[in-house]
Amino acid sequence: MSSSEVNVENRPVGSLLHNWVEERATALLDNTGPKSHINRNGHMGILTVDLTSKIHGVSTVKAAFTTPTGPQVRHKGLRAELLEKCLIKTISEQIQADLNPELPVQELCSVTRADYAAEGFKSVRSAPSMDHDYKTNQAITFWSENYQKVQGVTGVGTPDGPFKKNATFSTPISERLLNPMDFTHEN
Repeated sequence: MSSSEVNVENRPVGSLLHNWVEERATALLDNTGPKSHINRNGHMGILTVDLTSKIHGVSTVKAAFTTPTGPQVRHKGLRAELLEKCLIKTISEQIQADLNPELPVQELCSVTRADYAAEGFKSVRSAPSMDHDYKTNQAITFWSENYQKVQGVTGVGTPDGPFKKNATFSTPISERLLNPMDFTHEN
């Protein structure tokens, strides 16, 4: 039997593998109160004998190593410090002025006023060449003028309405053969 097997057999239930020695040392103190209170607050009297003493907020590292303080005497005079601050301020203002120059004031002028307002030009409306009725006439658009170049459009029956409903593509052949008007092209 190895030494690790002996340790596992000798340790109390619930302790770490190599922590059974400390568990045995504090076994007498475990009877002082409920186990939940001991697990939460620990054993009293292990770290210090004086139970009324308070915890100091200083660790051993903070107590041993304090931050070094500089000499309490001025290295520069008051006048030299003021002169240095003034020089820093003026130089930084000069650098900011060099890096960020002020934009020149531009005259606000619209495109219409600058490019399209020619002197002596008078706008005159031309007389209409024919009567137009916006309610009945089809609107003239890019697509209505170039309907021959549009892909996917079925045969156009009338040039004044190229995008009107046209069911000749989906009409069954038997019905189209019965109606001879489908073969004539309307103008």
